[in-house]
Amino acid sequence: MTSATRQPETPAATAPPRLIATDLDGTLLRDDNSVSARTVAALAAAEEAGIEVFFVTGRPARWMDVVSDHVHGHGLAICGNGAAVVDLHGGPGAHKFVKVRELARDNALDAVRLLREAAPGTVYAVEQTYGFYQEPDYPKLHLEIPDSLAPAEDLLAPDGPGADEPVLKILAYHPTVAPDAFLTLARLAIGERANVTRSSPSALLEISGPDVSKASTLALCCAERGISHEEVVAFGDMPNDVEMLTWAGRSYAMGNAHPDVIAAASGRTVANNEDGVAVVIEQLLAERE
Repeated sequence: MTSATRQPETPAATAPPRLIATDLDGTLLRDDNSVSARTVAALAAAEEAGIEVFFVTGRPARWMDVVSDHVHGHGLAICGNGAAVVDLHGGPGAHKFVKVRELARDNALDAVRLLREAAPGTVYAVEQTYGFYQEPDYPKLHLEIPDSLAPAEDLLAPDGPGADEPVLKILAYHPTVAPDAFLTLARLAIGERANVTRSSPSALLEISGPDVSKASTLALCCAERGISHEEVVAFGDMPNDVEMLTWAGRSYAMGNAHPDVIAAASGRTVANNEDGVAVVIEQLLAERE
């Protein structure tokens, strides 16, 4: 058992931090989806010290209510594993898409076909800017009612439901294949047609545009602000965080992180339920003093 007061394993300092990029589930959020008072205070202190905070998550924009009260200044979050940059000002339901990096429907259809061939029994859902659609056999994983039920090929057709909205990602679920094995199989099957990752403990994959990831969209946002990767501190816990943690100048795997995340990060902190992000932010701010 780790302690909330234990100091994180800290990588050697590069440039002074100008931006903190943090995943949400399993990282900033506790397991009950709450943001602790300690974490709220740490985020506010970072912003007050002139360090921007970006939430960088696999969540869709409509699930950002858990942190919409904690955005500062810019009010932006990177959602859908980099598929969208969203302005959260205005609160739930009033968000605005600032940048969309869509998954082309032809690429999505190729991914569906190739993964069906490689892993029979795979079922799909389609995540769009505002809509959510799924196949009839897709399990109730997301606690929401889909806008439409149909085979993925119909959902992704040019005249399918939501045809006027960009596709942000497709979700692929398999009931029996082990999660990491499913990820490896899908990456081999789909190749460069799409970027495949996962953030769920189940065999649920998230499939985005070929060059779309948390890291690539964060890099675009940082470039717009004149911030280099050396000035970024990143936090994460699951495979969809690996590219971001590798890219950032300093990065921390949570105490509850997947082994691939531990290997990718330059440092470690305590678990999400022990406020691991806040522990590091407090240390960073103390170093500045």
